[in-house]
Amino acid sequence: MAELWLVLAASFLAALLALRLPRLKTPPGRPSLSLAAVFQDLLRYGKTKSGCQPRPPQLQVFDVPKRWFYHFYVVSVIWNGSVLLLLLQSHLLSRPFPIWLQDFLSILDGVSQDQDGGDESLSVFLVCLFVWLNSCRRLKECLHISVFSGGVIHIVQYCFGLCYYVLLGLTLLCQVPTNVREGKDHRLTVCWYHVLGVLMFIWASVHQHRCHVILANLRKNKSGKVLNLDHSIPFGDWFEFVSCPHYFAELLIYLSMAVMFGFNNLTWWLVVTYVFFSQAVSAVLCHEYYLSNFKQYPKCRKAYVPFLF
Repeated sequence: MAELWLVLAASFLAALLALRLPRLKTPPGRPSLSLAAVFQDLLRYGKTKSGCQPRPPQLQVFDVPKRWFYHFYVVSVIWNGSVLLLLLQSHLLSRPFPIWLQDFLSILDGVSQDQDGGDESLSVFLVCLFVWLNSCRRLKECLHISVFSGGVIHIVQYCFGLCYYVLLGLTLLCQVPTNVREGKDHRLTVCWYHVLGVLMFIWASVHQHRCHVILANLRKNKSGKVLNLDHSIPFGDWFEFVSCPHYFAELLIYLSMAVMFGFNNLTWWLVVTYVFFSQAVSAVLCHEYYLSNFKQYPKCRKAYVPFLF
């Protein structure tokens, strides 16, 4: 699985760099089905897609509503909830993974995970638990807090989003030590980095939730009634520092999970690297949208990482 995340991270790094190439910027004027147009269409979604140059009709046939984002979290809640249940059964009931699953994980990972004394087992369990909890929160926000406009996403983005959390769950299963997969020695050892990771996760999640509420409230009155679907400048919390603090908080959430792994899980660091570059692409496009559409937009704000980027 490490190789897959490396490829994904490299792909989004390449996309981030390619955004700076003049030949891959959509030229003004009439919409045309060019390499630049296809490239931009695959990366953009929501306001960054609708707010750019006119799109050719051939590309618009691949649009699906952005409000379908919640489908990703439905898949994650079900799939990663099942993974979490599997881990609970292994730890509490000493029930081994099904033989077919053990064989499948060996194929995915290439090698079996070494046995451990309990700290690595707890790391995998905690990360799986918080991936599931994060998905539950995001699902609730999509259904009951966020106010979606008529924005769209590309069907390729949608399909990738459906697969993403399945890949994440499989990645976590590949990190499960051999003795846990076989239902043996289900000790759980708490270490200092588990506590630090949990605290960091809570901190990042609280700020991400606040940012989503701020964005939703831009379209609501004080009683919660939706007044419009327009885009405007958000203020408050981490919006004072960056244009996309919810993306930055997402990165911190995945960093907190790397901490829970004791800082030394290479595969998860590749997941973090992928998240960094994928969110960076979206943040850069969103930042450019704000700068081009709002003359009074705060110049001191960065796109993604406070004070840096």
